Amino acid sequence: MGVKWENDILGLDELKPVYVRLFEKKDKLVKARPLPASALNRIKEDITVEWTYNSNSIEGNTLNLRETKMVLQEGITIKGKSLREHFEVHNHEKAIDYLYTLVSGNYTLRSIDILSLHGLVMRSIEDEFAGRLRNGGVRIVGANFTPPNAQKVPDLLDELIDYINTNPDSLNTIQLAAVFHHRFVWIHPFFDGNGRTVRLAMNLLLMKEGFPPAIILKNDRSKYYEALNQANKGSYKKICLLMCQALERTLNIYLNAMPGSGEDYELISNLVEDEKIPYGQEYISLLARQGKIDAYKEGRNWYTKKSAVENYMQGRKRIRKK
Repeated sequence: MGVKWENDILGLDELKPVYVRLFEKKDKLVKARPLPASALNRIKEDITVEWTYNSNSIEGNTLNLRETKMVLQEGITIKGKSLREHFEVHNHEKAIDYLYTLVSGNYTLRSIDILSLHGLVMRSIEDEFAGRLRNGGVRIVGANFTPPNAQKVPDLLDELIDYINTNPDSLNTIQLAAVFHHRFVWIHPFFDGNGRTVRLAMNLLLMKEGFPPAIILKNDRSKYYEALNQANKGSYKKICLLMCQALERTLNIYLNAMPGSGEDYELISNLVEDEKIPYGQEYISLLARQGKIDAYKEGRNWYTKKSAVENYMQGRKRIRKK
């Protein structure tokens, strides 16, 4: 399942500055480890809640972020919410806990680990199929493809795992995780729980290389599905960019917890009030969405640094002088 580099379907040239920035941040984080235990535990708890909330919400779970936190950290049952939705929250936390036990620099992806993650995600929801590959056909509403015949699933999954572990196209870690994510969704190895499982497994690939988990936000749900549909047509640029944006957000969370982390990120709407910034809010937001400046998203709002915009301005000046 080699990738056709000649068409630059992974956005190597367009996203190269983003990849460089993210790997620099990752290296900075790796060098700073171990972070203070109190800060690390707090971040891990918060990320587990956010990861669980967003991944479940993408799949239709109606518990909001605050309710998800109450279920996980206080053991509260939320009135008016289904038993299944509560199971989904607890199961996802257990799957994250299991994932952390697997993370190590010499880890190689195994089908048994993917099946185990799925088994935890679907426990007490569909016990008959939890941790088992599908044995029948499935149809995905709104998707521009039909998943392969169930008889082909075991071989296709093995082929994908071999591709990830051998990396014959020499993809970087982020690109490899993006290709895995799409291909896994295309294979659709389970009757249910594919989305939650792939968002766990792709983070296993990122985390074993020193990255924090990438959390696809619920607010980016339509953008996420469109990126996967674009990948079905042969273009991985959107899914790679979305992966980069998700990674930058969590990298910044960890880096901001470091002593003397430096310049703070600001709401773009506040930043544009600075007289030295010649760009409007819409243009800077566009640069953020395209990954052209150091920025991250919280809810529906984008945050960036003044220095990030200034660096972009200087880059534009250099280009014009050539």
